[in-house]
Amino acid sequence: MFESVLVANRGEIARRIIRTVQRMGLRAIAVYSEADADLPFVREADEAILLGPANPAHSYLDAAKVLEAARVSGAQAVHPGYGFFSENAVFARAVVDAGLIWIGPSPEAIERMGDKINARNLMEAAGVPVAAGTREPVTGLEEAVVAAAGIGYPVMVKTAGGGGGIGMGVAHDEAGLAKAFEQASRAASRFGGTPAILLERYIERARHVEVQILGLADGTVVALGERDCSVQRRHQKVVEETPSPGITPQLRERMLAAAVRAGEAVGYLGAGTVECLVDADKQDFVFLEMNTRLQVEHPVTELVTGVDLVEQQLRIAAGEKTGPAPAARGHAIEFRVYAEDPKRFFPGPGKIDIWAEPSGEGVRVDSGYAEGNTVTPFYDPLMAKLCVFGQTRQEALERARQAVADFKVVGPKDNLPFCAELLEHPEFVSGDYDTGLVARMRA
Repeated sequence: MFESVLVANRGEIARRIIRTVQRMGLRAIAVYSEADADLPFVREADEAILLGPANPAHSYLDAAKVLEAARVSGAQAVHPGYGFFSENAVFARAVVDAGLIWIGPSPEAIERMGDKINARNLMEAAGVPVAAGTREPVTGLEEAVVAAAGIGYPVMVKTAGGGGGIGMGVAHDEAGLAKAFEQASRAASRFGGTPAILLERYIERARHVEVQILGLADGTVVALGERDCSVQRRHQKVVEETPSPGITPQLRERMLAAAVRAGEAVGYLGAGTVECLVDADKQDFVFLEMNTRLQVEHPVTELVTGVDLVEQQLRIAAGEKTGPAPAARGHAIEFRVYAEDPKRFFPGPGKIDIWAEPSGEGVRVDSGYAEGNTVTPFYDPLMAKLCVFGQTRQEALERARQAVADFKVVGPKDNLPFCAELLEHPEFVSGDYDTGLVARMRA
């Protein structure tokens, strides 16, 4: 086992990784921007190194500065968290070339799964179900019109590179296709990705369900259950739960087996997630994409399995053998607490005048801020993740209602009123919901 880890991230995920690194008796090194100097993760690390100004391009996304921080601090390993460099094969290679341990899958696996078209073709070859769609990059609207006619409307239009639902749109006809194609192309350019576009058959009543996998040091791939991430706004996840209340035991078994095959197909190492779309009516699923990193929603899997996924990442990266995957128990739900308007979901940063986290049996809060801190407009507005566990889904819902009511944030805007509203919504309470739930709530 290495002795020191540089955490190449910020906020709640940096704080969460630091906690496990230190619990394991290792030295945790933080990097931070000028805008984040007062955040808890900087104070709690064993050492913290300033990267530069608030602009991520000159701090968290400046590879040379991050690698220099690793060198001067004597770090032996680098953990990227999620976002930023977490799925950047070029940076992963640079870490390895610098003689450091990369806590994540190989750069080759990141590269192969980073392009959605390549990934779906690879998954299809491995026997993982995929939706009808384009097998080659689509670069022009005329080509897209022909492809959509072959697939059949409605179609989902998205960038071939990148993740997180950025630039995604649904087209029900040629006019809609032109609009969605332009939107996806703009997003690809804005975020520096490939200009290639992917078209897939759109599932009208879909659930977004993902499987947590671990690629072990001995080459084995195991699945640690699934998470339902169907509560989304603008194709971005807001609430996640496990187990999914919308799939049968038989479908769950098939999804977990397919996720293992997906990991084996790329020689996956460490924590990763195989994301799927489930047809709620047909009880069938197709591969969506693979996230070659730790997910924002990993705590719900930890709550039902008792497994510390960050610890597993560290041990696997060090080449240590790990035990068999434990059986899941109970039910867990995560609410992403954003500094945003609860009605229209627009960011609302600001200074935090009051920050009071809930506590109690079955309640876990992974936060990146404290009272007196300022949520700045430079980064994602995620402030914390409120997670609850219960022996049953009903118990988890009851604990969630109390925890949401007890969570007090004054200063920036927050989406806790939305969380409270969701917990009383008949569709969510019943468990019979899909990715269109939030849109229906705001119609």
